[in-house]
Order: sequence, then C-alpha cells, then structure tokens
Amino acid sequence: MIALFRYTTAVMLHSQRYIPPLLLFVAVAVVFTGSSESVPVAAIYGPVSGVLFVSSVWLTVTLVNVEDPVRRVIVVVHSGRSRSVLVATVLVALATSLLVSGLLLFLPMVMGDHSISPDDILVGVLAQLTGASTGVAIGLLVSRLVIRRTGYSLVTALVLMSIISFSQGLPPINRLIRLLANTPDAPSLLARTAECAVIAMVLLTASVCVTSFIADRRD
Repeated sequence: MIALFRYTTAVMLHSQRYIPPLLLFVAVAVVFTGSSESVPVAAIYGPVSGVLFVSSVWLTVTLVNVEDPVRRVIVVVHSGRSRSVLVATVLVALATSLLVSGLLLFLPMVMGDHSISPDDILVGVLAQLTGASTGVAIGLLVSRLVIRRTGYSLVTALVLMSIISFSQGLPPINRLIRLLANTPDAPSLLARTAECAVIAMVLLTASVCVTSFIADRRD
C-alpha cells in the first residue's frame, strides 16, 4: 500500500492537475476567512468545509481520470488487487485535501483578531474531514471508473453536489453548514460535528465498495 500511495502521489504531482481544485479552495477559503472579524470561528469553518467538498470532488475525479486506462490495468496486475489501487487513490485524495485545508485552520487568527480555542480547532478538523470525505465519495462515483462519458459524469457530479449542498437539513454537508452557522458555541458543536464526520466516512466507505464492484466487473 505504501508503494501504491507513493506511485499515485507521483502521478498526481507530475500531472499538475491537482492545482486548479486546490487553488479554488484556497482562494475561496481566504475570502470567507477575511470577510468579517465579527463572525464566530465555527461559522467560518462551515462554508470553508463546503468549498472543500467541491474541490475534493474535482480533485478525486482528476486523480482517477488522469491515469491512462492501459496503465491502470498494468498497475492493478502488479498490485494483485484493483481495490488496493482504488484505496491508494482515496488515501492520496484525502491526504492532499486535508493537508491543504489543515494549513488554513489558523487563518482566522492570522487574518483577523479571532481568538481560536482548542474546541474551535477540533470543530474545524471534523468539519474539514466531513467535507473532504464526502467530496472524495462523490468524486469516485462520477469518475471514469463508474461513468465513462465525460458529459454524463459532469452532469451527474453537478446534480449530486447540488443535492448534497442545498437540500435543507440533508447530512452531512448541508446539515454541517447550517449547524456551524447557527451555533457559534464550539463546545456544543463537537458531538454533532463528529456525527456529520462519521456519516461522511460511511458514505466514503460505501462509495469505495460501489466503485470497486463496478470497476472489477469492467476490468
């Protein structure tokens, strides 16, 4: 798995296609962070996690689709299991998203006069884990492994992201953003934010299983 992780990371870095989704996240996150010093820190982490969700979908699709199908078959044959290759892709996408988002956790303190408590940081970590995990889950389902036509993949991605982001009260993304916007007290948010993160991880696990099943049948 370590070798597959390193190989997938090298493919991503060499392609440089990871840059646009990560730039989108950083740019929008900076805008939300510096928008108002009177906004509670938890309320800032809400929309930032929503943007991370979108950029993670984009990053995952890019990471899966960047590799030539023939080369992927070779990698699968050498690794012995196609699921191992898929898991490595998921880990790289998650690690990249969380690494970049983790560096921005302290932006409210750097760009303004916000005071950040340990509870705020923990809420931010859980919120970003929710956004990244849900994004990777959707990215897998609309990648070439599941939907081979680019047009259909794009439309499906837009529909799924719209439903998850704007359906009132739908976990985990819409519920998380509303929760962080309406409850500024970080300690009281921890349990419900953790619940959203657990739901996101369950969605990611289900997405990996579905994607692996479809990819195995096609390979």
